[in-house]
Amino acid sequence: MRFISWNVNGLRAVVKKGFEEIFYALDADHFCIQETKLQEGQIELDLPGYEQYWCYADKKGYSGTAIFTKHTPLSVSYNIPGHDTEGRAITLEYDDYYLVVVYTPNSQNELKRIDYRMSWEDDFRQYLCSLDAKKPVVICGDMNVAHCEIDLKNPDTNHFNPGFSDQERGKFTELLDAGFIDTFRTLYPDRSDAYSWWSYRAAARSRNVGWRIDYFVVSERLRDNIKDAYILPEVMGSDHCPVGLDMLW
Repeated sequence: MRFISWNVNGLRAVVKKGFEEIFYALDADHFCIQETKLQEGQIELDLPGYEQYWCYADKKGYSGTAIFTKHTPLSVSYNIPGHDTEGRAITLEYDDYYLVVVYTPNSQNELKRIDYRMSWEDDFRQYLCSLDAKKPVVICGDMNVAHCEIDLKNPDTNHFNPGFSDQERGKFTELLDAGFIDTFRTLYPDRSDAYSWWSYRAAARSRNVGWRIDYFVVSERLRDNIKDAYILPEVMGSDHCPVGLDMLW
């Protein structure tokens, strides 16, 4: 079973850059996107063979998540408890697992939103643990943190910046300690220069000056089900590239 996750940084713009061709070429069972930046009715995607689930932010042109899936879920829920205005999460329930797409809040320049980010992290971890108590969980999305120094090009100069602060990295560690694993780093603990986001400035992408902030995190007991986890930097259209997970069930 193939899972794909992609922060598209505005779906309407990416549709004009070949989204549907990319979508079908990747042939995912579940295709999850973040930062759709639209409201209900602002786009119509004809994706035969896929059901569509959308979560919109109250604020126009902001945040938003979606899942396109070949597999009808048992149930669907939107957002997480206590955070229901920014369209940041969708959960699909299946017989053997939950699938959660997430777009984690950015702490913003000078960590202006770090207090909210910390609250979100604690509530999201608690939510995932409540799901994990019932059945295994597959989590994917832009989690807005480079966990370790190997996960970004310039760790020394970014130590106190949003996405690489001690607070954010610590919360990701807490998530892993709660019974989850970072699939890519589990398979490739020493792989460097593997990034999923690049600034639009200073030709960062062509020079591969990037960050790995897009993840597939799964319940620890799914470790043996992981076939591969990968990053697709050749796929253009956003400042992020898709990341993928192939699982054996």
